[in-house]
Amino acid sequence: MDREAAKFFLATVMKTTTLFDSAGQIYQQTHIAHWDSVARKRDSWNGWGGLYHRRLKEIYRFLITGGQRVLEIGCGTGDLLAALQPARGVGVDFSPDNIQRARARHANIEFIQADAHDLSSLQGPFDFIIFSDTINDLWDVQRALEQLSRLCAPSTRIIFNFYSRLWQPSLTIAQKLNLAAPMLPQNWLTPSDVRGMLNLAGLETIRGWQEILWPLPLGGLANKFLVRLWPFNEFALANFIVARPTPLRLPPSSENIGGAKEGNEEPTISVIIPARNESGNIKAIFERTPKMGRETELIFVEGHSRDDTYAAIEREVAAHPGTSSRLFRQTGIGKADAVRLGFAEAKGDVLMILDADLTVPPEDLPRFYEALRSGKGEFINGVRLVYPMEKEAMQGLNFLGNKFFSLAFSWLLGQPIKDTLCGTKVLWKKDYELIAANRNYFGDFDPFGDYDLIFGAAKLNRKIVDLPIRYRERTYGSTNISRWKHGVLLLRMVIFAAKRIKFV
Repeated sequence: MDREAAKFFLATVMKTTTLFDSAGQIYQQTHIAHWDSVARKRDSWNGWGGLYHRRLKEIYRFLITGGQRVLEIGCGTGDLLAALQPARGVGVDFSPDNIQRARARHANIEFIQADAHDLSSLQGPFDFIIFSDTINDLWDVQRALEQLSRLCAPSTRIIFNFYSRLWQPSLTIAQKLNLAAPMLPQNWLTPSDVRGMLNLAGLETIRGWQEILWPLPLGGLANKFLVRLWPFNEFALANFIVARPTPLRLPPSSENIGGAKEGNEEPTISVIIPARNESGNIKAIFERTPKMGRETELIFVEGHSRDDTYAAIEREVAAHPGTSSRLFRQTGIGKADAVRLGFAEAKGDVLMILDADLTVPPEDLPRFYEALRSGKGEFINGVRLVYPMEKEAMQGLNFLGNKFFSLAFSWLLGQPIKDTLCGTKVLWKKDYELIAANRNYFGDFDPFGDYDLIFGAAKLNRKIVDLPIRYRERTYGSTNISRWKHGVLLLRMVIFAAKRIKFV
């Protein structure tokens, strides 16, 4: 141990004296010495963990795009962190020998010798915080998690992977055969244990899943496909959890709906209304859409109507000078194209979609706004399948189809999605801009626009919340949805999502 490492070891011993009781102090000192010895061992030994760590890098590169601010707790020699190509990368480890090697291997990343239970020397915020095979090795998991709040922004995502206890015998045998790095006794936490401690530490679980069924050669099929299916997923080596800071629950702002006072911190709202052959509904949209936030604007995108929808919108814009509204003529085709045009022209902090057929009442929009504003969700998805529907609101086969696709997409995305095709969806504009910036990952695949947004939000690990509404019959016009044609498109999207989100 060189002089710098010896000084850090002494400082760590003194700090653990204030952090823990005598048992905790011995635990930390023993673990520091252990991981120092593992770091030295790896200078001339590789073991059989290479495939496992390569698969971890693939998974994390899917979850975290390059150019982010990333903090890794328990970074070891920094290889995983470096693989993510962060704009700002900070690795923390309490092993001086690990940190010494990490600095030598990855000069463009900042490495700090510190204990996960005391991160007071770090400056945030970070976009992502990683605990990769770390949480099972901590003396006090809740205390370590409580260190994170000041390092997080509201959009920060914390990602954990940790061994399943089912693999304890196999890992023990591998260690005895010198095929795996030696480990001291572990916590062996279950996903339920971790979710509970996240809750106690002021963090909220977004989703969890299993990875890596066969961490040895010829594991491609098992690790990318079988591990997604029951019962194979029950035997996976690694549990993954994505969490976020529990949002500050703001009081309802109903007193501000209808107009907010100057200087108020309420966001501005843009309601995007794709309108094709909806002339008879335009007047009601102006009359029934509530004012929300600091300011509400209506953005109409007219889509090659066969009736006088465009003229009807022009008339109502002129008749309601007190309502902030704008009208655009769609140049492309399809609802997705119309929504993207409306979003591009929107000035608001919050983006809402309201279908011009008024089967979702405009009066329900403030509830979507409150769910987003309060932080209960980051992508608010309308659900038509909870309350009883009016007689002609949705035909029987359409209802069954929606039920099937809701189950399929909930499984694919790892978050509950009860109704994928309800037109009313609400999200922050800054999140939409991230979805649009990463659209090349999925491509231009969605004629509806709903899946582009849902897939994008899921890829960003945004908290998706279903909001039940009462679905109404049309009072004017007829649906633009073709049951069989669009049903086939939905099946194609299930396959598409499986390839791009689930089996990666």
